[in-house]
Amino acid sequence: MKIAAVRENAFAMPLNNPAYPRPPYKFYNREFVVINYRTDPETLRAVVPEPLEVIGDTVAYEFIRMPDSTGFGDYTETGQVIPVRFTTPSGKVQEGSYVHAMYLDDNSPIAGGREIWGFPKKLATPKLSHEQETLVGTLHYGSVLCVRATMGYKHRELPLEPLAKAMAKPAFVLKVIPDVDGSPRICELVRYYLEDVTLKGAWAGPAALQLFEHAMCDVARLPVREVTSASHYIADLTLGLGEVVFDYLQHD
Repeated sequence: MKIAAVRENAFAMPLNNPAYPRPPYKFYNREFVVINYRTDPETLRAVVPEPLEVIGDTVAYEFIRMPDSTGFGDYTETGQVIPVRFTTPSGKVQEGSYVHAMYLDDNSPIAGGREIWGFPKKLATPKLSHEQETLVGTLHYGSVLCVRATMGYKHRELPLEPLAKAMAKPAFVLKVIPDVDGSPRICELVRYYLEDVTLKGAWAGPAALQLFEHAMCDVARLPVREVTSASHYIADLTLGLGEVVFDYLQHD
């Protein structure tokens, strides 16, 4: 293969049989269960990287079923998202969220998510199911139960406009890729948006959340002090590509 052909085709690994196709990535009937809870604010500040600033003392624990996504197929994802603010170089303050942890059961979005955006994805076994009048979410890392979440099914319909505004806010991830000698080659704060969002329904209900300690799946590092709210919603959307907003290798 000629050098020019390598350059032209080198968008993902392996070169001749990539783990995922080129973007964009569209998701249909994406089902979210999001449980918001209060945690220890000092611990939050310890895990969120500057220049992001933590807002309050809350965490959103998410279960997401993706039954139909272009390139990535059918899979389930779960993890923790933290409300933050970011001040741009021009002085504009943006409120959004920092993606702290993600666990999923499909290789293509693990590889693509880590390599393109820098999503903190790990292989595990999350499940989201409907059990009579209850939504049930679990996360196993290997054989060990790390998360158990339950929510009452569609107790109260939610207005879509506030949720649409929340989904329009940016999200941030810390992209880290090592060099061949083990030193950091890329260490960047990346911002991205959800695009072309079509909300199909949203509901609230009572919820409970339990996090269990695990050495390699440390969701319990952000302990549950109090569940404050829970939402269940379904949407079509496109996962927007990212942009670098801060380069840690260029700043002290």
